[in-house]
Amino acid sequence: MEVKGDSYRVDYNAETITISFQGSLRLSGVEEYEPIVNLLNQVAEQNHETITLDLKELEFLNSSGISMLSKFVINIRKQKTSNILVKGSQSIPWQGKSLKNLQRLMPTLTLEFE
Repeated sequence: MEVKGDSYRVDYNAETITISFQGSLRLSGVEEYEPIVNLLNQVAEQNHETITLDLKELEFLNSSGISMLSKFVINIRKQKTSNILVKGSQSIPWQGKSLKNLQRLMPTLTLEFE
């Protein structure tokens, strides 16, 4: 599964149960994020033990995108069937603070920075 735009790419690797985000996500509002939300929800419905969100190559994520990720994390927390591993990059400024906030939404979420 893959969602592509001019400046970003989100794809799902079923073998590793990893959703990778690349580029710059500056979409405006819920409607433009809907294809990505659909991909996230399809993965969530499979009730994997651990879902990995690889954000190491995501240079920018606007507030609508952060909201989308937050809702996904809350959805997984409510299901109580999957854990989340988030991989981030220390060299991308927005990730430090924003990704730690995801951990507040789901204390069992694992956060790894490279």
